[in-house]
Amino acid sequence: MTILCFGDSNTHGTMPMPSLDFDGRFGHEARWPSVMAKALGREVIAEGHPGRTTVHDDPMSGPHRNGIAVLPSLLESHKPLSLVIVKLGTNDLKNCFHVSPADIAFCLERIAGLIRSFLAPKPPQVLIVAPPPILEVGCLAEMFAGGAEKSRQLAPAIQTMCTRIGAHFLDAGSHIAVSPIDGIHYEAEAQVALGLALAAKVRDILG
Repeated sequence: MTILCFGDSNTHGTMPMPSLDFDGRFGHEARWPSVMAKALGREVIAEGHPGRTTVHDDPMSGPHRNGIAVLPSLLESHKPLSLVIVKLGTNDLKNCFHVSPADIAFCLERIAGLIRSFLAPKPPQVLIVAPPPILEVGCLAEMFAGGAEKSRQLAPAIQTMCTRIGAHFLDAGSHIAVSPIDGIHYEAEAQVALGLALAAKVRDILG
């Protein structure tokens, strides 16, 4: 029973960034997908890409960061899957995209729909994780200007969408907070806490 974690830099294991040229990454065992895998004793595939959005081509970094564009190839290469955990939305809060929390929830709905249709007739369960609220601090503050306020509305918007389409939901902000260093990434303790919280949620879903 394989689980695919489809996310951004916080699934990749990016450390809080004191400067824009910092490229630190937590070791494999310290990242939340690995923590979750160890707790569950299941196969977990981590597909985390720094800067990944839900459905948007990044005007500065390029279209390869568009999540929905790369998702079909990942689903095809890793099937069969029991569960897909989607943990995206933070990068959609960048000022350059000008999208609302409701827009982000709709984009996540498109991703859930793609997972189900692409892997029909036996689609995996889908768990959508709302990211914790961000802070506009440090080297990423200008990039995410205006995003902090929107991020506080994101979990309720995503939860409403998940209820409507019958997807599973977890609010990461109920378990962890972002680092005060850059306001986006997680400290080591948060990676562990999120992995354990998700392990408990996955047990509820898969047994």
